[in-house]
Amino acid sequence: MACSCSGPELKSPAPGFRRALWIALWVNLAMFFVEGVASLQSGSVSLMADAIDFFGDSANYILSLSVLTMGMLWRGRAAMVKGITMAAFGTVVWVRALWVMQQGTTPEPFTMGTVGLLALIANVCVAFILFRFRDGDSDMRSVWLCSRNDAISNLAVMAAALGVFGTASAWPDLVVAAIMGTLAITAGVSVMRHARADIAEAGRHTRTPVKSSPG
Repeated sequence: MACSCSGPELKSPAPGFRRALWIALWVNLAMFFVEGVASLQSGSVSLMADAIDFFGDSANYILSLSVLTMGMLWRGRAAMVKGITMAAFGTVVWVRALWVMQQGTTPEPFTMGTVGLLALIANVCVAFILFRFRDGDSDMRSVWLCSRNDAISNLAVMAAALGVFGTASAWPDLVVAAIMGTLAITAGVSVMRHARADIAEAGRHTRTPVKSSPG
């Protein structure tokens, strides 16, 4: 008996997945700059959190593109990194929200709502493009979850803008930021769990013994 030292058979990415990733990457980079500037102008924590999320997603799409043609082991590892990043992002948002709560500043709602709507349109388009890849491996699933969470976050930012406008208080912004942080943490845990399963499966394929060829 001889041990097969090669990894599992490489799985070709689903048709159109690479192109979808490139579109998602450029949309996210553009919205990172737009929301980043808007968050500084408005003083909104939820808008800043969404901008940081756009940047993190851009980095994740680059990572996905870099391992797209690799085996399950490396794609699972990439998904694990992304899951950890998502969870870390959620933690940072929570810390930021608590810090701003102590400062007592109130954001400007009109900028929040306008930019939140623009970001929603961008993310709905990206989510529509990525929807058919949501049931793929852990790497594809993590990409879908990033896009889905972004669209939900945009709706939340717009709701926060209405809340700030109606109450003249920062509380709606802070509550939404906390929800966004929690969503990022739970999605990150889900991606890490799926990635761990993919890595374990790749390990089983690597250790599977095969019969030596005769002669």
